[in-house]
Amino acid sequence: MQMTREVKDYIRTIPDFPHPGIMFRDVTTLFGDARGFRMAVDRMLHPYTGLRIDKVAGLEARGFILGGAIAHQLSCGFIPIRKKGKLPSATISESYTLEYGEAAVEIHEDALDAGESVLIVDDLLATGGTAAAGIRLLERLGADICGCSFIVDLPDLGGRRRINEMGIDVHALCAFDGL
Repeated sequence: MQMTREVKDYIRTIPDFPHPGIMFRDVTTLFGDARGFRMAVDRMLHPYTGLRIDKVAGLEARGFILGGAIAHQLSCGFIPIRKKGKLPSATISESYTLEYGEAAVEIHEDALDAGESVLIVDDLLATGGTAAAGIRLLERLGADICGCSFIVDLPDLGGRRRINEMGIDVHALCAFDGL
């Protein structure tokens, strides 16, 4: 009798990467398995079934992999939210704080029409800094954000609470305690 695997079962944990004490949650093992990847995409979509979604916004970089697959399933457009300096046309930028400094993400000025419904996706929610910056960018362009969907939530780092406090619903397929 074969046990049914859950999304969490496909995720490899690498201790002490990139720094001692960090338990890195590697989703490439999930992406590399056809059944696991399909399960993740389907389950990331499930809470939004029946909603009008005009665009999917993916946060760099693994959010591009997920966002493309989810946009395809929804037959809608895809918006990349990229690190500063990577987009070729006119952009708007949003800075956010990292553990040791600051970073910025950008979006094309013409990525969406005001009032379009957007689902934000990424692989992992930690402190929520990147997702919050993506939300602010999309809202500046007039997006109606229907939610944020992640594979992994690291609840001890507070990202879900941060995004919820912005008035945005968060869906995650699994959670891991600690860093």
